[in-house]
Amino acid sequence: MSETISFGLLCFTSLFTLINPLGTMPVFMAMTSNLSVEARNATARKASIISLFTTIAFAFAGQLIFDFFGISVNSFRVVGGVIFFLMGMDMLQARLGQVKIKDSEVKSYVSDISITPLAIPMICGPGAITNAIVLMEDANTFQKQTILIVVIFLIMFLTYLVLYSSSRLITLLGQTGINVMMRIMGLIVMVIAVEFFFAGLKPIVLSMFKG
Repeated sequence: MSETISFGLLCFTSLFTLINPLGTMPVFMAMTSNLSVEARNATARKASIISLFTTIAFAFAGQLIFDFFGISVNSFRVVGGVIFFLMGMDMLQARLGQVKIKDSEVKSYVSDISITPLAIPMICGPGAITNAIVLMEDANTFQKQTILIVVIFLIMFLTYLVLYSSSRLITLLGQTGINVMMRIMGLIVMVIAVEFFFAGLKPIVLSMFKG
């Protein structure tokens, strides 16, 4: 039972920090500043739903991707650890995502903004996708798989609530509060990155010595 609870906590903390809705919130507000409240809420809802199905799809399709390209899950853990560490470094320095939008371009794709760049890659980015695949590989029981799917649903719902309440939250937290939260999440991501990296590296090194 404790192993299942630990897995559930790992799923929640790792996915929440990698998806980082609080870090997405200021960018979301900037990109939807010219929209009405109804349009902004609809954008948040659509982006969250698309991110939800994308994450779940990659979680279940992960093994097929491994088999097709001949990739081992341990190699994926090593690479994922490096990705997480770099993302954590950016978050630790309170940097926002790398997606930059010019003011002159916003109106031209406002109808598709919920798909890209909001859903992909800002909410459902490489880190979240990699993490979902690795966690599904580690979910060796139906109970753990169910927990992972429920956690993904929960986090995407929380992401929607954060984006829906973004105007109030930014006013409440202020830029300093957002930066502090992002740094804390960055530190957690870096710790998870080290665990992922060595969990994948150890079996690879052992198999080299056995060979």
